[in-house]
Amino acid sequence: MNRALEFAATVRHDGHGGIEDALPTVAALEAWSGVPATEALLHAVHDLRWAVRSLMAHASAAGTRVDTPHLRPLDEALALVNAAAAAAPRAAELRWGTPPTLHHVDTATPGERLLADLATDTMELLAGDQAPDLRACPSPRCIRFFVRTHPKQQWCKPSCGNRARVSRHYHRTRD
Repeated sequence: MNRALEFAATVRHDGHGGIEDALPTVAALEAWSGVPATEALLHAVHDLRWAVRSLMAHASAAGTRVDTPHLRPLDEALALVNAAAAAAPRAAELRWGTPPTLHHVDTATPGERLLADLATDTMELLAGDQAPDLRACPSPRCIRFFVRTHPKQQWCKPSCGNRARVSRHYHRTRD
């Protein structure tokens, strides 16, 4: 799975009309990212995640879903993602030897690098070859995004397709 999609999927429908956060604590963020975390980094990750989800919702024409009230306006989301990517610059440096070697100089903290990498992964997804295939899952109670891998793919995973078919059947027989 694309890292930007994996990051966006750390928020999901809880099955009861609400949202479940897979990164609610500093410990959960550390376990997910492998980076030492603080409360400030957790807050920044949450802000970036909603910006990323906002851009994905806009790009996929997601419509109204349970996460819609949390989404940011397009210009605000775009500014946040661009700022996160720019906050951790990395420069190439040539070191002379036999043979010469290329090194990358990075003065960013691990937290800044995590935010920058997640933002950059999002940019590469939204501006890359997979962008036209980015979709918001239309299944009831699903708020995931996915990249369509087959022309007939409609849902993010088979269980969402099953849920949609069961819902249609229920409404056909009850209405």
